[in-house]
Amino acid sequence: MRPQRIERINQFLAIVWDDGRETVVELEKLRRACPCAQCKGEVNILVSAPARPGTYTPASFELCGWQFVGGYGIQPQWGDGHASGIYSFEYLRQLEGVS
Repeated sequence: MRPQRIERINQFLAIVWDDGRETVVELEKLRRACPCAQCKGEVNILVSAPARPGTYTPASFELCGWQFVGGYGIQPQWGDGHASGIYSFEYLRQLEGVS
């Protein structure tokens, strides 16, 4: 499962997959679902770091661009400077159905 095309259309991210399926996710929903350690917290053998409370501004939901990460995901860059979340292709497909 790989994207054939990714576009920002108004306040949505639209992805056409190589199997013909299309995924459309609202940008605010995409940002609030950021999987990075800062946004979701992190647990490993040595330490447990809770997620920081989300403080969003209108710029937080402005998608400025994205880059591919390996062959498995994308890393969006947001208008408030946040750019540490890596969204796997599988996670992006799951987000469409989550409210």
